[in-house]
Amino acid sequence: MGQVTVVVGAGVIGLLSALRLAEAGGQVVLVEAGVTGREASWAGGGIVSPLYPWRYSPAVTALAHWSQDFYPQLGERLLAETGVDPQVHVTGLYWLDLDDGAEALAWAERHGRPLRSVPMDEARAAVPSLGGGYSRAVYMSGVANVRNPRLLQALREALQRLPNVRLVEQCPVTGFVRDGERVVGVQTEQGEMRADQVVVAAGAWSGELLATLGIELPVKPMKGQMILFKCSEDFLPSMVLAKRRYAIPRRDGHILVGSTLEDVGFDKEPTEDALESLKATAVELLPALADAQVVRHWAGLRPGSPDGVPYIGPVSGFEGLWLNCGHFRNGLVLAPASCQLLADLMLGREPVVDPAPYAPAGRIV
Repeated sequence: MGQVTVVVGAGVIGLLSALRLAEAGGQVVLVEAGVTGREASWAGGGIVSPLYPWRYSPAVTALAHWSQDFYPQLGERLLAETGVDPQVHVTGLYWLDLDDGAEALAWAERHGRPLRSVPMDEARAAVPSLGGGYSRAVYMSGVANVRNPRLLQALREALQRLPNVRLVEQCPVTGFVRDGERVVGVQTEQGEMRADQVVVAAGAWSGELLATLGIELPVKPMKGQMILFKCSEDFLPSMVLAKRRYAIPRRDGHILVGSTLEDVGFDKEPTEDALESLKATAVELLPALADAQVVRHWAGLRPGSPDGVPYIGPVSGFEGLWLNCGHFRNGLVLAPASCQLLADLMLGREPVVDPAPYAPAGRIV
C-alpha cells in the first residue's frame, strides 16, 4: 500500500489511527493544529471504562469491551518500544449510591462483566479514605486507568520512530482539497497537502472542519474541568465514583477529581466556580483531601455527539474522506477498538467489530 493518508488531529484517536495505518505500510502524514495530544486526550481522567457502562448503547459497549481487554498489552508494547510507560493501572472501580444499581447488575450479568454489589463495610475496608455519607456500593474488579499524558507521549514517540510517518504540528487545517467528488487532500495554514485519503480525527473541532464541505456533523465541544491532588501512594487504592464525579489514583499518589460537563462552545478557561465545585466533590468523596493542596486545575473540550456513538468509516459522496471522531466522554476508553476498526475498513480487512452502528452514512446530512 503505497498510498498517502493525511490524518487530521493528533489526539489519542489521530495518533493511534496513524500508528495502525503506518504499521500496514502506507505513508501517513499526521497534521495537528497545536501540539500533539494537548486537547481532550490530555485533559481526561483516563478511566478505561465509560463512567456508567450499563447506560450506553451496545455500539459503545462493543468498542469499550474490546479496548478494555486490549489496553494492558498496548501499554506493555508501547513501553517496550519507546521506553515511555503509559501506566495502565488496574485498581477496580467502586460506584456509590447508584439509583440504577439493579440495572447495572443485570447488565453485568448479560455481558459477563465482574460487577457485583458489595456491603458498605467491605467497601470502606477496601478504601479507608472514603467519606461517611454513602450507604450502597457496587464494585467492578479489573477496571484500569491509563496515565493519558504518558500514553500520548508514548504514541508520539512510536510514530516518530517509523520512517513512513511525518508529524506536522502547529498547522491548522482550514478545509479540504477536492477533485470532483473526491477529497484529495487538505488546505492548511502552511499550504495544500495532497493525499489519497484523508481521516478526520479532530475531536471537538471535527464538526467545524466538515462544515467547510457542507457536511453537518453533530459533534460539538463540551467542556470538562478537572483538579489534581498529590497524596501518599497508598491513599486511594481504588477508583471511586458518585453523583457523576470520580476520583482516580495514579501509581505515584496523584489523585484526579473530575469532572464538569459544560456546554460553552470552544471556551476552555478553567473557572473558579468549577474549582470550588470540584473541591467540594473531592472532600465529600475523600474527606482527607480537605487538607490536600490542589496541584493543578485544567479544562478540556470533549467531542460531544448524540448518545456518545462515534463516527467511524467513509463519508458517502466524498470519496477518500474518512471519519474517526465524536467519541464524547470515552475517547481514551474507545480508542484502541475505534482505530483498529478504522484501519480494518480502510485496508479492506475483516473488521474487529461490526462497523454498521458507527457508519457516517445515514447519520450525517
